[in-house]
Amino acid sequence: MTFAASKMWAATPTPSTRRVPGQKTVVVTFGGGARDEETFAPEGQRYIPNLLGELIPQATFYTQVVNRGILGHYVATASLASGCYETFNNFAPVSPQNPTLFEYVRRGQKRGAKDVWVIAPSNGFQGIGESTHGGFGPDFGATVVLPKRLLEGADSNQIPHLDGLLRDSYESPLSLPPGRASDLSLHDLSQLLRLSVADFQVHARSLRSPDELSLYIARHVMESLAPSVLWITLHDIDVAHCGAFSLYTEAIIRSDRICAEIWKIIQSNPEYKGKTNLFILPDFGRDGDNEPSGNGFQHHRTGDALSRTTWMLALGPGIRENTVVDRPVESIDLVPTLGSLLGCDTPFAQGHLLHEVL
Repeated sequence: MTFAASKMWAATPTPSTRRVPGQKTVVVTFGGGARDEETFAPEGQRYIPNLLGELIPQATFYTQVVNRGILGHYVATASLASGCYETFNNFAPVSPQNPTLFEYVRRGQKRGAKDVWVIAPSNGFQGIGESTHGGFGPDFGATVVLPKRLLEGADSNQIPHLDGLLRDSYESPLSLPPGRASDLSLHDLSQLLRLSVADFQVHARSLRSPDELSLYIARHVMESLAPSVLWITLHDIDVAHCGAFSLYTEAIIRSDRICAEIWKIIQSNPEYKGKTNLFILPDFGRDGDNEPSGNGFQHHRTGDALSRTTWMLALGPGIRENTVVDRPVESIDLVPTLGSLLGCDTPFAQGHLLHEVL
């Protein structure tokens, strides 16, 4: 990835500090990456005003984050969460084979399930919160919220665009996998978050985007429970598979806005302000326009450099501001780095520490 805007910020970093008491972490991933041409290249910067103008000047920004694994959104997100390149069928309702960050935190820090949350974009992500690895698994898994599942049975006459909010995949017409005991019902969620079912459904009526629904849930999770780890996967950008460039760029604009909103929530919440690191990264990229076997922005089939190389933004206390890192790193480096920041071991993760943010 060539970061054409890297000269916009000074190269001199601010001093770094070590972990702060009560350290918290929020991770935002994009299921459906955006290419350089529609983001950081000069012609794409109009789509990401918040990342460019507000977040990156406060952050350490990695311009070359390479994913060497399978380019499917669920399996790639599972790889991000485990720090290993998972190899299962992207469309299978299974759990990661390697322990996840969520299990490392819960087991290593002796945290309860309410302190580690995942808000997932699709019903196919129901297994993301826990692995099948011996010694870890369900007893150490995250609390997983599938916002679309919470709208099951809703009246389409009462919620405009319900079909769009429930759209699970832009690649394959998957059927809804059977529910599991660990899935949260709307009633259970409303009890945990003090969120009424009526309020949830009223808010859903005003939305056109599944990611806006995820943001709504994330805000309530943060305000009600303030978990130490919150992982949010956005998925609107994957509308690119439909082939409409305008919908793709609209989703980039929305994701940019949601990331800025999450940072504002962190700064306005006393449970998070001053002790929370935010990491933002796509799961992978999309095909280049000049690849004859691909479809440009529409798909991620070729495995070319553009489809494998993205970026990562990290900001928070102790992380250098206004800093651009151009050396190549890997997406699986995220988990060992987060483990170090949170003070827990990640023995099965295969990535390396990102020393620039430690």
